[in-house]
Amino acid sequence: MAQAQGRVGFVNLDRILRDAVPAQRAQKKIEAEFAKRDQELARIAEQLKKMQENMEKNAVTMSESERTRREREFNDVNREYQRKQREFREDLNQRRNEELAGVLERANRAVRQIAEAEKYDVIFQEAVWASPRIDITDRVIKALDEGRAGK
Repeated sequence: MAQAQGRVGFVNLDRILRDAVPAQRAQKKIEAEFAKRDQELARIAEQLKKMQENMEKNAVTMSESERTRREREFNDVNREYQRKQREFREDLNQRRNEELAGVLERANRAVRQIAEAEKYDVIFQEAVWASPRIDITDRVIKALDEGRAGK
């Protein structure tokens, strides 16, 4: 009994989201958008480090009330830092998801166009291993880079 042979392909989505020009553009856009807040967090972290060092250096000569005041001040700044850091991560993840959703949508269109044009029966996104012979990732990246993933 003869078996029908189907044409199978594979695409590495992680590589597309890392190497395709639209994905890189999205990443740069996000980095620029969040650079100021990232710098603010770095400034606060440095302030906390200096406060900690100062408390350790002067602990012996500080009065109990001064030590308590500085610890309270340190804890207040640290709580604010933790809150800003948490908000930063949440906002960054949300923006990254928004930007990459558009890239992913165009990548899926490119995969569909290649699959239809080259008569693939199935294209897998996840595989433990795939032969380079069936990997169409480079073609998808090229289509995205050239803007050929139908709008």
